[in-house]
Amino acid sequence: MSEKEIRFINVKFVKSASKKEEFIDDDLPLIAVVGRSNVGKSSLINMLTNNKKMAKTSSQPGRTRLVNYFNVNNQFYLVDLPGYGFASASKNLVSSWDRVMNDFFVDNRNLRLVLLLLDSRHMPTDLDIEMLDYLAENEIPHVVILTKADKLSKSELNNNINKIAQAIRHNKDVIIPTSAQKKLGTDKICEILNQYI
Repeated sequence: MSEKEIRFINVKFVKSASKKEEFIDDDLPLIAVVGRSNVGKSSLINMLTNNKKMAKTSSQPGRTRLVNYFNVNNQFYLVDLPGYGFASASKNLVSSWDRVMNDFFVDNRNLRLVLLLLDSRHMPTDLDIEMLDYLAENEIPHVVILTKADKLSKSELNNNINKIAQAIRHNKDVIIPTSAQKKLGTDKICEILNQYI
């Protein structure tokens, strides 16, 4: 495939799953979107699909409690995973989220790439670092996406990219800043996806 061939042209919500038995298991590749609660996963999905209603957004963190599958062009599934780090959630709910997340990642033959979202305005949390370590230890390909880049000036964003890259021990050149408001980062993400689909 040539660069930028992946495009979110025909996107349909397929299903939500709350447990392993409900996961989709066909031959299409999976691209997972993960990040802490309220980092902007739904906004990123809506930006990529150019549909503000594709994924439900909320100012209240912790609303994504299911594994949500979106079929993109019948080429792959974009999968919105439950957010982590929602402090107000009960221990039982947090435990069930952790179990669902682990079930999704373990032995998932069609998982090609994880888009790990971090807030560009803040340094990574311990949970973010744990998630990155988990992906690295399990040799799961991933790319770091910074959300809400429009909230910072250019110099502030560049400074934070450098700090975040150092904190997570990643090359800053492979960290992608995005803004759902300004549609920033869509082309770059599509280029990355093209390498894995």
